[in-house]
Amino acid sequence: MVPEEFKITIHMVSSLDGYIAKKDNSVSWFETADNYGNGIAVSEQDQEAFLKTIDCYVMGSCTYEHAFELSKSYGWAYGDVPTIVLTNRTLLIERGNIETYSGDLNKLVDERLKPHYKNVWLVGGAKLARDFIRLDLADEIRQSILPILLGEGTPFFDQIGKEQALHLKNVIAYKNGMVELCYEIKK
Repeated sequence: MVPEEFKITIHMVSSLDGYIAKKDNSVSWFETADNYGNGIAVSEQDQEAFLKTIDCYVMGSCTYEHAFELSKSYGWAYGDVPTIVLTNRTLLIERGNIETYSGDLNKLVDERLKPHYKNVWLVGGAKLARDFIRLDLADEIRQSILPILLGEGTPFFDQIGKEQALHLKNVIAYKNGMVELCYEIKK
């Protein structure tokens, strides 16, 4: 089955100053919340329905290892959705819906993603996002900005190496103070 329209979305949660993790790689600051009266509230049903539209996740090995550790306390955040972890290392994989890939990113997209999926989300990390942008493989960027300044850490965009025009598709402000920006990557 060939999907009608294929799209790769880079999604990242960041602080307002653009960091995706503290220097020690912790993300405890994700629990940061504010109260923005004009924001929208999202129900669990809305969130679950949206997540069902994502049919494959792609992540780097460090993101996978961090998510795997968190899953011991909170469960696997990506459910049963097929997940491809990009790595050159041997990783402990305990779920049947997770596979690893090592190699050319263009080949990954053309031979493994496009033939099988419609809505692919790249969920970490910064180097992987950089590579997908540099190679013109991503179609949009969704950045969820939390109401906090970290001051230092791992930057979301670091050394992209090229200027990239974007088109603002949507902005959503949530009750918890998070703002989501959605940009189409102009090609």
